[in-house]
Amino acid sequence: MKEKIDVLVIGAGPAGSIAASIIHKAGFTVRVVEREKFPRFVIGESLLPRCMEVLDDAGLLEAVKAKNFQQKFGAKFLKEENVSDFNFSDQFSKGWNWTWQVQRAEFDLTLATEVQRKGVQVDFETTVTAIEFFEDESSVTTVQRLDGSTEEIAARFIIDASGYGRVIPRLFNLDKPSNLDPRKAVFAHVHDVHRDNFDEPNRIIAIMYAPGFWTWIIPFSNGVTSLGFVGGFDYFNNIPGDLSAQYKACIEGHPYLKKRFGDVKWVWDEPRKLEAWSATTDKFYGKGFVLTGNVTEFLDPIFSSGVMFATVSSHLASKQVVRKLKGESVDWDKDYTKVVQQGVDVFRTYVMAWYDGTLEKVFFSKNPDPLIKSQICSVLAGYVWDQTNPYVSDHSNSLKRLVKLIDVNERMARN
Repeated sequence: MKEKIDVLVIGAGPAGSIAASIIHKAGFTVRVVEREKFPRFVIGESLLPRCMEVLDDAGLLEAVKAKNFQQKFGAKFLKEENVSDFNFSDQFSKGWNWTWQVQRAEFDLTLATEVQRKGVQVDFETTVTAIEFFEDESSVTTVQRLDGSTEEIAARFIIDASGYGRVIPRLFNLDKPSNLDPRKAVFAHVHDVHRDNFDEPNRIIAIMYAPGFWTWIIPFSNGVTSLGFVGGFDYFNNIPGDLSAQYKACIEGHPYLKKRFGDVKWVWDEPRKLEAWSATTDKFYGKGFVLTGNVTEFLDPIFSSGVMFATVSSHLASKQVVRKLKGESVDWDKDYTKVVQQGVDVFRTYVMAWYDGTLEKVFFSKNPDPLIKSQICSVLAGYVWDQTNPYVSDHSNSLKRLVKLIDVNERMARN
């Protein structure tokens, strides 16, 4: 006999937990199925302030606060001797001015556990093998448990929050290539024993290591730091050895990194890698389903937008699903797709500007205008839907105009 519920959520990560909590709070029956066993490691360890109001509205904020994760108040960018420091308290947009840096295994488990505590069934190690949609937008999903047994779940609607699993896009051939260049990340957790001699732990640090190649430093509250290197495949291919050798070479090849991390022990036996992660899809919704989080599009680790888009898109989608279940009319293009796509487009501009050198000029320009810096700070805080901010509403042209102005001012200073 099929179980009949209002909403099936695929994926128990942040997007899935947000969706399940919102649906449950609205009084509808919801169930979560997750392929992996929690806790499990996943990349994306630095949140943005825009996440906070979503966690709060979903009733998950207090559970996260209780974990005492490392508070994060800004971002710092380094290149050689140049420093560009952003404090979220100086941002242009109204909103939260801090967030957390989190070990994702513990963070994701905290959210899923709180959802379970609220009364939502969450089934781990349960894989979606097939989905059949019907004309009335209902569906029957076949899932397989670890022991090989199967079950059919009938639902009025499906929220796909499966992240890199991309369940519905893969089952129904909705994937398409991203317009971003394929890149690779090599990363590990390390014992940051020299932290007190360097930068404050309450911000993410990104180091411009070489053209198109950069380093993230994300300190956690337990003395461990996430240290990763991101660049094109060609850059890594020119570094001899296996992943461990490449990782060590990258640390040894930069004076700051060598001094801070050259002699520290790794938490893991060897580094891990993530390759060619950028992906998108033909549509964010369909008859009987909506895609949220990384299932819609994952851009790049720079600026830590992944979890922010996962939480915000899932929050927005679940609100529309509640409206739909109540019999209201939902314009998925206007009320969901265009809203999410707007934020994605803003961050895509900044990702591309990071790699083509535009942001290097902006971040390290002399005597930056405080108003402009606050507006860009709002983007870095995740407030990419604030249309009063010209670096959001006209993101591409505003950056181009700013770079031209910086070039003119630099020429005048030289003459």
